[in-house]
Amino acid sequence: MISVCALADIPLGEAVRIDGETPIAVFNVDGELYAIDDTCTHQDASLADGWLEGCMVECPLHASCFDLRTGKPTGPPAKVPVRTHRVVVRDGHVYVDVAVTASA
Repeated sequence: MISVCALADIPLGEAVRIDGETPIAVFNVDGELYAIDDTCTHQDASLADGWLEGCMVECPLHASCFDLRTGKPTGPPAKVPVRTHRVVVRDGHVYVDVAVTASA
């Protein structure tokens, strides 16, 4: 598991980016946390820098939208989904389990 930050450090409607071999973004949607690979599958852009609306994030580069629950794009230009990851909160701290996808 990857340590992300304190739960209080991810305000509602915001995201944090975890740098690594594969960057991951963790989003706080009305108190529910979602983690996805941070890089848009259409072109190299950080989804953590995108616009969040409900459980959808819009890429800041070419406006591809991804469902945070499934990782699937809702339309072009992106056609390939991003991976989703399970988020765990323990003692007020957020962790991402990169070995387990959210749908598993």
